[in-house]
Amino acid sequence: MKILITLCGRGGSKGIPGKNIKLLAGKPLIAYSINVAKQFASKYDCKIALSTDSDAIRDTAGNLGIASEYVRPEILASDSAGKIDTIADLLLYEEKKNGTIYDFILDLDITSPLRTLEDLEAAFQFIVNDENALTLFSVNAAARNPYFNMVEKKASGYYGIVKTSQDGSIMTRQAAPAVYDLNASFYWYRRSFFDKGLKSPITEKSLIFQMDHICFDLDHPIDFEFLEYLLASGKVDLL
Repeated sequence: MKILITLCGRGGSKGIPGKNIKLLAGKPLIAYSINVAKQFASKYDCKIALSTDSDAIRDTAGNLGIASEYVRPEILASDSAGKIDTIADLLLYEEKKNGTIYDFILDLDITSPLRTLEDLEAAFQFIVNDENALTLFSVNAAARNPYFNMVEKKASGYYGIVKTSQDGSIMTRQAAPAVYDLNASFYWYRRSFFDKGLKSPITEKSLIFQMDHICFDLDHPIDFEFLEYLLASGKVDLL
């Protein structure tokens, strides 16, 4: 079974300039994803590939043992470029370069590093065991529930619960259907996904992997400060 691990890092981040290689607890952020990618690759004989438009990111990854000659096309380096198209272009490049077709693609989001090797292995078994599943993505249990404590503006101009049950009987959060937060940490794709022209990892044949530990995306400067506090206080651990 052939697996390609993709790491996609654009150089033009506006929320946190240079965030993919910004130091977190003394290491470039990308180092944490590279470390877990190497651990998984050593067990499953995977190829690790980098997609970036940034020489600084490429050099940093190279210093961490992930060399890459691939240069992300300019059209895939804009704010509006989709992640699926970015992964697909790298996938086709690696397949042509290596003369092989991969069975699965594991995309590790550099800016959401709080995943473990055990997470990746357990999630992999989930998608392998369901031959109809096209994708699997990581989630956490949601703090808010659209059936109970989330509201939206209705056509009337007034506000009400986002989702309601058919009989309107949901009166407690515990009685509401389970919902999940996407934590953007990792995505498994079956190779056939990329032959269907789909633009979202959320399909009619998607699975989830619910993490039982904290995981979140680093979108704002305060996110870095919060994660550094968690690391310094021993409340989370990163490879």
